[in-house]
Amino acid sequence: MKQETTAALDLKNYSMCLRDAVAVFSKEIINCLFHKSYQRKNGEATKNKFLKILERLEIKNQDCFWLDFEKSFPEIRRKLDLDALAAVNRDPAAKSLREIYLAYPGFYAIAVYRLSNQLLQQEIPVLPRMMSEFAHGATGTDIHPGATIGESFFIDHATGIVIGETTVIKDNVTIFQGVTLGGIQVKKNMASTKRHPTIENNVVIYANATILGGDVVIGANSVIGANVCITESTPANSVVTVQSENKIFQRR
Repeated sequence: MKQETTAALDLKNYSMCLRDAVAVFSKEIINCLFHKSYQRKNGEATKNKFLKILERLEIKNQDCFWLDFEKSFPEIRRKLDLDALAAVNRDPAAKSLREIYLAYPGFYAIAVYRLSNQLLQQEIPVLPRMMSEFAHGATGTDIHPGATIGESFFIDHATGIVIGETTVIKDNVTIFQGVTLGGIQVKKNMASTKRHPTIENNVVIYANATILGGDVVIGANSVIGANVCITESTPANSVVTVQSENKIFQRR
């Protein structure tokens, strides 16, 4: 992997205002995805924003990238509708699908992830990470666009969640606030290896649980309790909790 040097920094200019342009584009592409009249009215302008961002990132073949991105919209929308259904069916506080689409930060973070993941699959550099950082700032949820996430994914409360680049999350998984799916080591020479865990189907991971390591697999149908730290695989149908003794004293 190429190592950047301080000499390279002296030769390059970075347009930091591009972050604002990507934030606007991310909002607009989600609006287009979920509202047909908005798409009819603003779709061409949103496309032009995308092309301009690629131009400013010095990425060629912008039109081809847009065509492939646009073709992916129906499948991305299908997956997001399943994510919304998962949220309304699993969260007792949810009153309607409309509430999920309009008010749930976890769903919004997943929407940006599914779009940025598509762009990463198209081998577009930088932009997917910029989109994920927009979602991180807006929702408190940090999902790397390189993660692999299956269908019917539900994030409850959202704040403080970290999902690393090589994480694999399969279908019907639920995670709560503060969960970290991370790497057990941070070394540059591990960039091409699987550093983050695999979560099998139908797993629930409660608040502030930490699961670390590329070889770690959480078996299907398992429940990972709050505040647990896991660095080894667990078999299917496991229940993992922190054993602690709570002592309650009455003040006089």
